[in-house]
Amino acid sequence: MFLKSQVEWALHCCAILAGLPKGRYLSTKALAEFHGVPKEYLSKALQSLSQAGLVHTTLGPSGGYRLARTPDELTFLDIVEAVEGKARTFVCNNIRANNPCRPQGYCESAPCAVARVMWEADEAWREKLRSVQLSDLIDTLAKEVPAELWKKSFEWVLERAG
Repeated sequence: MFLKSQVEWALHCCAILAGLPKGRYLSTKALAEFHGVPKEYLSKALQSLSQAGLVHTTLGPSGGYRLARTPDELTFLDIVEAVEGKARTFVCNNIRANNPCRPQGYCESAPCAVARVMWEADEAWREKLRSVQLSDLIDTLAKEVPAELWKKSFEWVLERAG
């Protein structure tokens, strides 16, 4: 499985947006600068989050993005699916039907074993992402990021928040 880099960017941006005070927004430019990613590509990820209703956006000099829900109401799965979509990660093309040894017109009534395993794995992956809230990430970062870096990062964001 290969996820777009926008998934990583969206997760990190949501973590930053989770720290914004009420009524404040952070621009695409500031988020791109903070993460060292191209603004134009980051904008696509942020638009996906907006279309999914995960962030609010506003225009103008103090405009930008902010979370539409609290961090404990957002899961990793919400963010991943906003960027990647909700389709299964494995698509069965039923190539077993191409087996030249099968009798003409033979048709399987159940999905193949390969598809079932892949779909179960996909659901397990989604269940794990569904079980992790954005607030869990914030708690982990608060413990793992050195206090001085955490403080400086928060100050940097607040200086640029509209």
